[in-house]
Amino acid sequence: MPLLEEPFETGRLFTPRVDRYGQIPVRTNRYSVPIRLIGKRVRVILHASHLVVYDQNVEVARHERLIAKGAVRLDLDHYLEVLVRKPGAFPGSTALEQARSAGKFTPVHDAWWTQAMKIHGERDGTRALIEVLLLGRHMTHEHVVAGLAAALRAGAMTADAVALEARKAAQAETEPTPDARTIGQPAATVTSLHEWRLAYLPPDTRPLPSVSHYDQLLRRRRTSGSGHREGEAQ
Repeated sequence: MPLLEEPFETGRLFTPRVDRYGQIPVRTNRYSVPIRLIGKRVRVILHASHLVVYDQNVEVARHERLIAKGAVRLDLDHYLEVLVRKPGAFPGSTALEQARSAGKFTPVHDAWWTQAMKIHGERDGTRALIEVLLLGRHMTHEHVVAGLAAALRAGAMTADAVALEARKAAQAETEPTPDARTIGQPAATVTSLHEWRLAYLPPDTRPLPSVSHYDQLLRRRRTSGSGHREGEAQ
């Protein structure tokens, strides 16, 4: 018999409801989901090493499975919408602590954050950092970190500056590198279309176009114009 086109699901299904803290219970542990799902029931597929959370058929969260009982795993990205409105809760949050432990919140983040608070104040500097973290939803983590480092060197403590530098870092990766065989060779010349035609196309023996036939129209126009003026004079 041929194999099935769809893979067989080996995970265990759960349908917990999201509590007011943006967390769901799975077995004896709790995991975070985006806070916009508070109060909704989601679908969880629990595997041996990880779990995936779906809102209907859209994946909204993915966590490494916790082994210990009564543990909590939080994703800092799930709480950014709340923290940007309440930046005072950011420094002591458990989600930030876990992000540091996982290496997602790097020393570059801390250095940029410290400098931003010196320039903008603690509240606005923290809010600027959270806006930088929101860039991670459509940029890779490595590019955001590179943007933070470049903006820190330039003394640019705004999320817009970090986004610009992150896009530069992404663009630098996609630009082709010069081939070692072409280094030191003269640049290629550009041949004009006229020169190419002279070199590769047969000579054009057709006579040059003439407009002498159109002179008859000019004579007729003069004749008709003279007759019209004579009629007016009479």
